Formats: sequence, C-alpha cells, structure tokens
Amino acid sequence: MRLIFFGPPGSGKGTQADMLKAEFNLEKLSTGDLLRNEIKINTKLGKHAAQYLDSGELVPDDIMIEIIEHKTMEFKEKDTGFILDGFPRTIAQAEGLKSMLKRHHRPLDAVFHIDVPKEILIKRLCSRWTCRHCHAIYSFPEGLPKAEVCSACGGELYQRDDDKKATIMNRIKIYEDKTMPLIKFYKNENLYIKINGF
Repeated sequence: MRLIFFGPPGSGKGTQADMLKAEFNLEKLSTGDLLRNEIKINTKLGKHAAQYLDSGELVPDDIMIEIIEHKTMEFKEKDTGFILDGFPRTIAQAEGLKSMLKRHHRPLDAVFHIDVPKEILIKRLCSRWTCRHCHAIYSFPEGLPKAEVCSACGGELYQRDDDKKATIMNRIKIYEDKTMPLIKFYKNENLYIKINGF
C-alpha cells in the first residue's frame, strides 16, 4: 500500500497514520523527519536542503520530491508500503509526487483526508501543553492547572508558539489556501477518501 494522510493542523493525521502503520506493517514518512535525517547524515541532498533552511527559505519542491524518491526506492527494494504524513501540501507538490511515483511504477492506492471543523481544531490545539524535558504532550481544555508538571518526568509544561491562538489561526488559513485544493485534485484521481476526525 502507498497512502497519503492530509488534514489541517490538529486533525490527528499523524496519530491515524501511526495506527495504520502498525496494523499493516507500513513505513511512515514525515517530510520534516526526512529532511532532518538527510541533513544529519550529511548527504548531498541534505547539504543542498540545508542551504535553504540556513537562509530561512522553504526547501524547493523538487528537492523534497527527490528526498522522498530516495527513501521510497528503499521501500521498493524491500517490497514495503508507505504512508506520507503531511506531504504533499500544494498542488505543485502533488503533481511532482505523481510524476515521480509514475516513473517508478508505484502509484498511490488512496489519499485520506482527515476532516475536522475549524472551531474544534482551535480548541484542540489551544489546549496542548508540552513537557520541556521529555516532550510529552498533554491536553488541558480549561487551561493549565496550577503547579501542574509532567507526569512522566516531572518536567515543566509550556505552550509552544505553534499552539497559541494567533499562530493556530494563521496555520489554518495557510492550510485552507494551499492544501485544501488537494481535495479536488485527488477526487479527480479517484483516490480521495474523507475521514471524520472529530
């Protein structure tokens, strides 16, 4: 199986992808993790990508596609399926991915869209707190209780900038503008499956 999971921030696409990965023995590819790994092991692609990141720019689509291609070819050799979590995010990325997979005769089997209403996303994300030490994530919909600490390690809990309301609203708007057009794209490809994420 070759699958894509996409949805707005806070939709739970990573959690759903992890469950499917375990159930069907698939590999899960997060583009952020892939990028960091290529840079860490100092590959040619990683060095190229690092130049953009170091200057505060987005890594171009063609480099991201090449990094994904490099990894998915490893899976082809092992005859292992995969899940792309959070990629593609734009029509241009979707078209690039489609062309790359077609070259290798490895087309997608399905694209899962995790759908969650905006008001639920905002409440869900604003309630997230993270441990500074072990990075465990907690949910406090009514706000962080006084003197609350991480139950796993006793570390201080804090709210990431990504989980503050102004940032969340901006992230959702970017998703609506850039990523939601993928719904029509994958419907036209007969790959689209909508999942209720709330």
